[in-house]
Amino acid sequence: MIEYCSIGSGSSGNCHYVGYKGTNILVDAGLSGKTITTGLKDIDIDAQSLKGIFITHEHSDHIKGAGILSRKFDIPIYANIKTWCSMKDKIGEIKDKNMKVFENDKTYALENIVIRPFSIQHDAADPVGYNFYTDNDEKISIATDIGCVTENVKKHLYKSKLVVLESNYDENMLMMGSYTYSLKKRVMSDIGHLSNDIASQFCVDLINNGTESILLAHLSKENNFPELAFETANGTLAANDMAVGQDVTLDILLRNSPSKIYRVK
Repeated sequence: MIEYCSIGSGSSGNCHYVGYKGTNILVDAGLSGKTITTGLKDIDIDAQSLKGIFITHEHSDHIKGAGILSRKFDIPIYANIKTWCSMKDKIGEIKDKNMKVFENDKTYALENIVIRPFSIQHDAADPVGYNFYTDNDEKISIATDIGCVTENVKKHLYKSKLVVLESNYDENMLMMGSYTYSLKKRVMSDIGHLSNDIASQFCVDLINNGTESILLAHLSKENNFPELAFETANGTLAANDMAVGQDVTLDILLRNSPSKIYRVK
């Protein structure tokens, strides 16, 4: 079975662990190297066992610890060419052999894990989400920092048994908060982030297309809180005759602590 665990998720840093048949990888490394190493140790994963770090985009809350981990444990970093060009001066020197380039919307294998990066909308050079497949084609997916739910996002997230989905902000909190007007516009734009309301509506769509577990992720520290994100989604599901615990597992990923390990057969 394929395993997923959030080492930390939020506007201040993101890191996801995925493991399958002894092949262990990270998606993003936006926390300190020590925090990531300790978080992995807490779930009995040795950082030395990591086979790769897959980057979604070049913002600091997704790459902060990537260079440190690569240098310390000799781990390859995977990203598309535009992301590499945007982040190479931010993560320090990386060995040539550990600079791996992929193309979006193509499928790759790394030992036992099949991986497909797919294009998303965000204000970065060339951001991606990820699909991960088991031998029997069961799929889990990670899609955060998505300003809008495009047809490409739908295509790649449908039929995922588990989805890590952004639920970044509450619109009322954002509008009443301290962000500048230009930053508020950026967050709410099609290249910004998903609100609780939009994420909740998409949850209904995901459940209707085969998703069994949804983990709400990348919550804003300033414009959201876990209980609000959960209740917004719970209410939307209830309004569509869907029940948490019956039709779907719904959880919130926290910024300062690893999640439990989720296992998908």
